[in-house]
Amino acid sequence: MDPTAINPRMALAILSEQNHRFAEARAAIESCLAIDPRDDQARYFAALLDRRENRIEEAELQLRDLIASKPRHQYVQYASRYELAEVLNRTGRFDEAMQLLLEAKTLQRRLGTIDAMLQEYDQGAGQYRRSTLELPKNILRTWAREFPERDREAMPRLAFLGGHPRSGTTLLEQILGAHPEVAALDEHPAFTIVACQLFNAAPQITASRLNLIRRRYLEAIQREWGGSLEGKLLLDKNPSPTARLRIWLRVFPELRIVVALRDPRDVVISCYFQNIYLNVINVNFLSLERTARHYANLMDVWLAVRQWEGLAWTETRYEDIVADMEKEGRRVTEFLGLNWDPAQGRFHEKSSQKQMYSPTYHDASQPVYKRSVTRWPAYEKHLAPILPILEPYCRALGYA
Repeated sequence: MDPTAINPRMALAILSEQNHRFAEARAAIESCLAIDPRDDQARYFAALLDRRENRIEEAELQLRDLIASKPRHQYVQYASRYELAEVLNRTGRFDEAMQLLLEAKTLQRRLGTIDAMLQEYDQGAGQYRRSTLELPKNILRTWAREFPERDREAMPRLAFLGGHPRSGTTLLEQILGAHPEVAALDEHPAFTIVACQLFNAAPQITASRLNLIRRRYLEAIQREWGGSLEGKLLLDKNPSPTARLRIWLRVFPELRIVVALRDPRDVVISCYFQNIYLNVINVNFLSLERTARHYANLMDVWLAVRQWEGLAWTETRYEDIVADMEKEGRRVTEFLGLNWDPAQGRFHEKSSQKQMYSPTYHDASQPVYKRSVTRWPAYEKHLAPILPILEPYCRALGYA
């Protein structure tokens, strides 16, 4: 309708890239640049496509030219620095990458109510952490007596895949989700905005209330999935709700839990590199110190919950998946009560044909690669002030 409109063309480029249709994304960007060769958004996205297609030198030249031109678009101002930092990381210029990230995060802080979001996070995270650590190790037995199996409304087989962001949850979800008997959901909000809200709003947690929550949760999942869930194992992958495991297990006593682990130092540096929309969780990633504190809050919950008697759980390490994807994938698949399927070894073929909502969708649509293992030593001097925060978790989780 408007032959000179750039914004709808940019939206088309973004959607095409998220669905791995790079030729269509490139064509949309070229149409934007034909309208205005100096458009900030189009120039940034052209460089992003170059990096996605491993044209690293071209991406760096475009990004440096873009930053030097002092773009007026606020998102492009900081996003171009994040993107250039990733290029520099790929090419071994680690100190310069950290300087670009510092500039990007300084620009981001000017755009939102950062202090208010951090305060909201601290309040919520503190409550979930305290309320979990206060529970006895035999709490699952108490809950089972209050909500026995005979009183529960039927549900599909259900598993939760959690852990800290950037611990390999998306990669594992894609491997498990390639199984024909698994309905895998990528960061669907049903648990947070349906189950948790109904749970927290209840004046009393009765069997009827728990069944209502189960029913509403399943209805929300069914709307997202679209097809039949009969005979499927429902895998809900979402890192942040790991902090709310006490609610998961109160509502779904039959839940099986898979927690993805990765060296805490690699997790923190990887989170710090992420350019993602700020909310009360991600706002922590504006500093290394807050990222480490966020890691500690979430993992304190998990380290407490995994000691609960009668819990059906397993941990899986990102490093083990990268070293031998089929061996570790098979182990976790069997924990879920399924046999390994050959399609799981070709998970990236399915991933490249669907839209994912995780910020790391572009990584999970590729075959397994090893460049993110033991990444942190290159940034050791920058991590030095927060290593004491992470040291207890390195020991508890078996990372030297």
